[in-house]
Amino acid sequence: MLKRFLKPIKLPVSVDWAVLILRVGISCLMLIHGYAKLTNFLGGDHSFADPIGIGEELSYLLTICAEFGCSILVILGLVTRAALLPLIFTMLVVIFIVHAPDGIDKQEHGLSFLFVYIALLLTGPGRFSVDSKLYR
Repeated sequence: MLKRFLKPIKLPVSVDWAVLILRVGISCLMLIHGYAKLTNFLGGDHSFADPIGIGEELSYLLTICAEFGCSILVILGLVTRAALLPLIFTMLVVIFIVHAPDGIDKQEHGLSFLFVYIALLLTGPGRFSVDSKLYR
């Protein structure tokens, strides 16, 4: 079951190129967010929101793992679908908990990431990925 979840779907080459551009582009943008959080955390700033009640520091670390670590995995196309799950969860928290009272102006950014992550979850990483080489 797990191998079937991780295995890329065979797509037309033009779609594989589109998936590659989408996967790398959106992940580079998220990587910037994650890197900023990582450098702040390593610099000693451990104050962060606790939107789901697990503590500020753990919430911060999980967000860094998703935004920075999972973005690297998605760029490489390595365990892509599994790496997208924490990113999707993080965007759901951002949209529906952190920015819930702020309205669509603040939610729009998270929604943009969420829609792309869901699309990538459905298509998989495409032919130009480490997953494709691993699960031939």
